[in-house]
Formats: sequence, C-alpha cells, structure tokens
Amino acid sequence: MSGTTKPSRKDTTKAATAPPPPVDTQGRYLAWGKISYTIVGVYVFIELLVLLFLGRGATPIAWWAPWAISIFLLLSLARYLSTHYRIDDVYLHATRLLGGARVRLDQIRRIEYVSLRDLSPTAGMVGSWGWRGRMWSPFIGRFDSIHTDAAHGLLITAGDEPLYISPRDSPAFARELSRRVRSYSGRLSMDVGDPLSGKAPSQG
Repeated sequence: MSGTTKPSRKDTTKAATAPPPPVDTQGRYLAWGKISYTIVGVYVFIELLVLLFLGRGATPIAWWAPWAISIFLLLSLARYLSTHYRIDDVYLHATRLLGGARVRLDQIRRIEYVSLRDLSPTAGMVGSWGWRGRMWSPFIGRFDSIHTDAAHGLLITAGDEPLYISPRDSPAFARELSRRVRSYSGRLSMDVGDPLSGKAPSQG
C-alpha cells in the first residue's frame, strides 16, 4: 500500500465550506474597503441626535438645516459603506457612491503600504469628498484617495498621480494586483505584493 491517506470527513467538510476566492465569473478580483464599526457607530449616533432635534421642531429661520444635515450624514455613510475595488485585465478600479477612479495596470510603477498620516495630506472635507478624492501631500504632491481606512492602506503609483486605497485584506489585494501588473511590466522597484520584491532591479 502507498503512504497516501484518505482525507477525513472533517477535512472534506472544511474544504467544502471554505469561502470562494474573491474572483467573479469574468475573472475580476473583487474587494470591499475596510469598515470601522466605530466610524459607522459615530454616523448612526449623530444621525439619531439630528432626528431627535427634528422631532422637537426646528426654528423658522433654519427649518431646513436639520433635514440637510440628516441627508448629508446618510449620504456620507452610504458612500463610506459602498467603497469597493476591482482588478480586471486592464484596470484597477476604485469605486464608491458619487465617485471613483481607475488606473491602468501597465502604468503602475509602485505598490506600497502607507498611512495617510505618513503622507501628511491636506485637503480636509473638500478633498476627501471630491469626485476623485483629490488630496495633496508635501512628499508626493497631489494624489487621489478612495479609502475607508486612513491608517492602513496601499499607495498605487501610476500615471500622473498616485492613488491611495484601503481594501479589507491589503496583503491579499497587493499580491493579486502585483501578479497582474507583473504580467505587463515585469518586477517593480517597490512592490509589497511581490514575494521577490527585495530582488527587484532598480528602475529609473
């Protein structure tokens, strides 16, 4: 008899119930943005306060203000929760309600882990709520940001302006993005998704 063993029923059940890879029928890699329950809780708490204020009646001068704030909060929460990312054969897409961005895979030059605190961006609400989430950093200049987590994300350098994103599983997302980018460009000088990135040649 050979040394092979028949998998146990427990192992078979575990394999059958394992989650499918985040790839759809068209071969596109899908990922949602990281969600902070603290941020969601703050949105809900403030919305409840606004609704309580509405129940008491607003002043005649600004009767519309609580309604505007309530709608803005709900839209902000929906926009936050709708943030997702997709990698197809040509583009990396970063999408959310009322905005989005995309970069060509063959134009990507760097994939690295960063924090918005490290970039020291300035733009505030205007930048983060713009159509493309335009921000500015003293280190890299202008960049786009489609994110839900400011502390742990990926900076994708491509084209004229980098893109900051925060997929739920950043390492797995970086590995898949790196694999698809390398099919176009070979190894990059900075690529956290490439297991051999330390051996990547320097590119000018």
